[in-house]
Amino acid sequence: MRARTPPLKGEVDSPRAWLTVAATFVSSFVTLGVAYSFGAFFTSMAEEFDSTRGETAVIFGITTFSFFWLSLATGRAADYWGPRPVLLTGSLSLLVSLLATSRVESLALGYLTIGAGVGLAAACGYIPMVATVGGWFEQHRATAMGLAVAGIGAGTLVMSPLSARLIEQYGWRQTYVIFGVGGSALLLLAVAFIDRPPGQLRAQPGRFAEAARSSVFRRLWISGLFSGLALFVPFVFVGQYAKDQGVDSVAAASLIGFMGGASVLARIGFGSLVKRFGSFVLYRLCFALTSLSFLIWLFAADSYPALVAFVVVLGVGYGGFVALSSIVMAGRMGVAGLGSVLGMFYTSQGLGGLIGPPTAGWLIDRLGTYRPIIVGCCALAALAGLALTGLPTANGSLLPEPAN
Repeated sequence: MRARTPPLKGEVDSPRAWLTVAATFVSSFVTLGVAYSFGAFFTSMAEEFDSTRGETAVIFGITTFSFFWLSLATGRAADYWGPRPVLLTGSLSLLVSLLATSRVESLALGYLTIGAGVGLAAACGYIPMVATVGGWFEQHRATAMGLAVAGIGAGTLVMSPLSARLIEQYGWRQTYVIFGVGGSALLLLAVAFIDRPPGQLRAQPGRFAEAARSSVFRRLWISGLFSGLALFVPFVFVGQYAKDQGVDSVAAASLIGFMGGASVLARIGFGSLVKRFGSFVLYRLCFALTSLSFLIWLFAADSYPALVAFVVVLGVGYGGFVALSSIVMAGRMGVAGLGSVLGMFYTSQGLGGLIGPPTAGWLIDRLGTYRPIIVGCCALAALAGLALTGLPTANGSLLPEPAN
C-alpha cells in the first residue's frame, strides 16, 4: 500500500484541516447521537425487563461514565498513535455493542453491552477527535472546534426522534441493529479523513500530572462535575416526564431533538463570538443559561410549548459549554498533548453522568414527583458557574498556564 504523505506545516487552517472537522462532525454525530438517544429506548426497555426508572437509568449512567472516563485512555492513545486507530476501535465497538444489545435477555447484560460498549465508542469518537481538530488550526480554531462539536447536537437532533419512529415500526432491538451497522459504516468513512495535526507527527506527551497540579484546571474540573450532575438528567427523563403529561412517544422523544438542534446553533454561534467577548466569559454564561432552563421546566407543568422552551434554552447552554470547553482548555493548557488534558477534564462529566440520572430515577420512583430533582439540577448548574469565580483572565479569556 502506498505510504501517505505526512501533513505539512502549511496545511494549518487549510482545506485539509477542514476535512478533519468534517470527520469529527461525523464521528460525534454517530457516537453521541446513539448514546444520547437512550431516552427514546427507555420505556420499551423498562417494560420488557420490568425495571424501575432508577434501574433503567443506570444504563445511561454507565454509558456517560464509560464515555468520559475511557477518554482518559483514548485521548492519550490518539496523542501517541494518532486518531485513526482510535476511531477504528470506536467503529468496531459500536457495531459489536449494539448487535449484542439487540440480543440481551436481562438488564444487567445491557449495562455491559450498551453501557460500556457504546461508552467506549463515544470515547473513541469524540474527545480524541476534537483534540485533533485543535492542532489543525490557529487562526480559525474557535470556529473549527464549534463546527466539529456541532456533530453532537446534530446527532441528538436526528437520532432521538428517529429512534422513536424506528422503535414504533421495528421494535427497540432491531433499531439497535440498524444503528450498529449504519453507524459503524459512517465511522469507517470518517477514518479516511482524520489524521495527526501538522507538527505533531510524533507521539505527544501525556499531561495528566501537569493538569492535576494546576489549581485552575482543578476548579474547571469541579465546575464540570456540578454541571454533569444536572445536565444528563433531562437526557433520560424529560421524555418520560412529557409522556407522564400525556404527550405521545414521538413528540416526547422530539424534545431531545429540539435540544440537539438548539445546541448545534449554540456550538457554531458561541465559537464565532469568542474573538469578540472572550471564551471564558461565554463559558460561564452557559452555566447561567443551563440553570435558567431548569426554572422553565419547574413551571412547565403539562405545557408542551413550555417544555420545548426548556430544552431549547438548555440546548443553548449545553451546546455552548461543549463548544467552549475545548477552546477554554486549549487556551489555558495549549494544544500539545491536548487529548490527555481534555480526557482528564471530561472525567468530571462522566462522574456526574454516572451519579445524576440513576439518582434522579431513584428519587422519582420514591417521591412520585419531579420537582425536587428539577430544583436540585437548577442549583447544581448555578454552582458550576459560581465555582469559576476569581480565575485569572484577560480580555474575557483565561490566561495561559504559567511555564514551569
